Amino acid sequence: MTRIAILDDYLHLVEGAADWASLPVESIDIFDNTILDQDALIERLAPFEVIVTTRERTRFPAEVLERLPNLKLIAGTGARQANIDMDAANRLGITVCITQNVPSRGNSTSELTWALILAVTRHIAIEDRQMREGEWQTRVAEGIGGKTLGILGMGRLGTLVAGYGKAFDMDVIAWGPTLDEERAAANGATYVSWDELFSQSDVLSIHVPLTDLSRGWVTAKEFGLMKPTSYLVNTSRGPIVEEQALLNALRNDEIAGAALDVYDIEPLPSDHPLLELDNVLLAPHLGYSTGDAIRHFMEASLENVEAWLKGSPINVFNP
Repeated sequence: MTRIAILDDYLHLVEGAADWASLPVESIDIFDNTILDQDALIERLAPFEVIVTTRERTRFPAEVLERLPNLKLIAGTGARQANIDMDAANRLGITVCITQNVPSRGNSTSELTWALILAVTRHIAIEDRQMREGEWQTRVAEGIGGKTLGILGMGRLGTLVAGYGKAFDMDVIAWGPTLDEERAAANGATYVSWDELFSQSDVLSIHVPLTDLSRGWVTAKEFGLMKPTSYLVNTSRGPIVEEQALLNALRNDEIAGAALDVYDIEPLPSDHPLLELDNVLLAPHLGYSTGDAIRHFMEASLENVEAWLKGSPINVFNP
């Protein structure tokens, strides 16, 4: 009989999100924490034939997959599986399934992006903290109306955020690997070059997926182009920005601040240097993490596991 592990249920939503008890399996174990140490992760997951992920919270490089000989199925959540070494999964005969068309997921991420933009530019988090310590109005903030919003990657999410920028009376500029002047203009933005995107933006928001192409795109060079009064906002994936370059830019006041929802390592370690800086606003990867999105992920994952158990897998991501 099959054993199933459901991973990274931080908020204990999984059990009530889908009818897992309906599956004809030996056991279903739900884990509420992420293990970063590979040996400990392998020890935990060694007995299981099926793993259900919650987005990309746990990573499965080749060296982990190769040490899980019982693993036959990863029921991944989301359309991309950047946390899984797909070459290794294919070589080892591990089926990887995906979920798509999450209701309102695009809106939830773009809404969070806009919340971060407003919060970081108006210093809301630090002023809240200062008030609790007996202080009152400790920083001067500027509004965003009339400023320039830069969009790095104008797909669905970037287009939504561009629309919010227009509603707040911002000038919107954009660059993307497939973007052109016509499509940018159709969505209320001005198409600019890569360097112009960084040098002209007062707020620069990242909305490209993490790929081999985009990994490490934003470096010390890009931070050197940015205004010292500008802000970087990243709700896409941490490794798109070189972490050390970001830390240096924040420490040296090359930019005014940053708002981040994503990191190279998640959960962010308690001793991470970002936690020491007061010009960065941090969120724990909340972009997709609404109750509706989690329920959809789990319902769709249940369907994927059911189909695989019946010998007719659906939504297979393997080529």
